[in-house]
Amino acid sequence: MVNKIIVPGLHNSDPQHWQSHLERQFPQEYMRILQEDWDRPNDDLWVPAIEQQLQGYKHEDLILIGHSIGCIAIVKWLEQYQHLIKGALLVAPSDAEQANFPDYIRGFKPIPLRRLGFPSIVVASDNDHVTRLERARFFAHHWGSKLEVLKSAGHIESASGFGPWPLGRNLIQELDSSANKDVD
Repeated sequence: MVNKIIVPGLHNSDPQHWQSHLERQFPQEYMRILQEDWDRPNDDLWVPAIEQQLQGYKHEDLILIGHSIGCIAIVKWLEQYQHLIKGALLVAPSDAEQANFPDYIRGFKPIPLRRLGFPSIVVASDNDHVTRLERARFFAHHWGSKLEVLKSAGHIESASGFGPWPLGRNLIQELDSSANKDVD
């Protein structure tokens, strides 16, 4: 049964990306959210696309797995539609509030900063060119997420060497098993 939802970032996740490996390896569990335009993320389109594609799913059974701007789309979807899900893995969340980002990505600001209310893990790198570790730490704190810091992992995508990623699968399993425990 599909209950793990992949939410890629800018340009989608290429075939060598860890999200794509999970989807291919476990097609009975994983589904990818599709966007109309992967090259120009737009929160006015991306957030409703998540809602539309998850209609008919029992939200409390879902684990959402985001990468980059996909993480921010997840958090904005949760804010806009007020769903409670089983958990979220938010890998290398983009800091859409950076002044040097294109206007269409900065359209994802302000980034919601409320506790998510379910188990979540933010994975960040100490040398991510998209989001400084301090900002990822800031997001994790405000979202009530556990923070997992990787050393010299870049943006945690295929260009940084993240194809098959056992740690990612382990973190998803951790969310799956911790979902029944109390959340702060």
